[in-house]
Amino acid sequence: MSDYSKVLKRHLLKAGCRFERQGKGDHEIWHSPITDVRFVVDHSIRSRHTANAVLKQAGLKKSF
Repeated sequence: MSDYSKVLKRHLLKAGCRFERQGKGDHEIWHSPITDVRFVVDHSIRSRHTANAVLKQAGLKKSF
């Protein structure tokens, strides 16, 4: 898989996370109701390790 961003965002939305605002460059700021933390999601994530790190910040299990 070359780009994990679309699948990652679907996982986040399904878990109740929400998009808050556009960040600098191609980054987005999201909020997790599970951890009550804001975290950054890049527009094009090409590494499964990075995608899993975002899920961890959101309080979700690894999926990639």
